[in-house]
Amino acid sequence: MSAWEIATKYRLGKLPEAQFVAENVTANVTAEGFAELPISMQHAQRAGDLVGHHRDPFDRMLIAQSMLENMTLVSNEQAFDAYGVKRLW
Repeated sequence: MSAWEIATKYRLGKLPEAQFVAENVTANVTAEGFAELPISMQHAQRAGDLVGHHRDPFDRMLIAQSMLENMTLVSNEQAFDAYGVKRLW
């Protein structure tokens, strides 16, 4: 989900400083020690069912994955806190 968001926002010009990351996302994510987390049907269902606090579909999916996988979400988005997810940053 993060790779999709970075690539999309870079393409739209909303994240021009992310050129290196956007063009090499797989290598950069791997180099940082992160693992790939596929999007499952259960993730999609939860993201779609989340109540309205946050409307961004990318963020809703990250929140759903964090909830279902009991994983810490790395983000500076304080709006995520309303969903009770563990957040770092």
